Amino acid sequence: MNTRDPLPGALDDHVSLKERLRRGELFSGDCPSRGVLKHITSRWGVLILVALLAGTHRFSDLRRKIGGISEKMLAQTLQDLEGDGLVIRKSYDVVPPHVDYTLSPLGLEAAQRVEALTDWIESSLPRIMEIREEIQRT
Repeated sequence: MNTRDPLPGALDDHVSLKERLRRGELFSGDCPSRGVLKHITSRWGVLILVALLAGTHRFSDLRRKIGGISEKMLAQTLQDLEGDGLVIRKSYDVVPPHVDYTLSPLGLEAAQRVEALTDWIESSLPRIMEIREEIQRT
């Protein structure tokens, strides 16, 4: 196994992405990691994870914070992330119903890694837009 850490802060007992790719597990059609990958890296999954880095949010707060997400997609994505153990849903038996969402310890790890990608996208956006414009001109 490769002893170099592929990401800062990665745990020593994890197999590196490079090693997983070499072995081909991520490319296997029946690998369970595909579902988790889909949930974490979907447009809404990324945004929900990054939003929850700021702390616990109610459903309506998340919907307001994440522009363009429908109620249905927010509910589905939260269910998917909860099913993967990344988000903790806590409901309170009050009227009207009150539900809070927060990151689990595992979700915090995932969110921090996804945040690094979103930070890179934001800081690289001017260069990306330049390249897009160049390509459209040619």
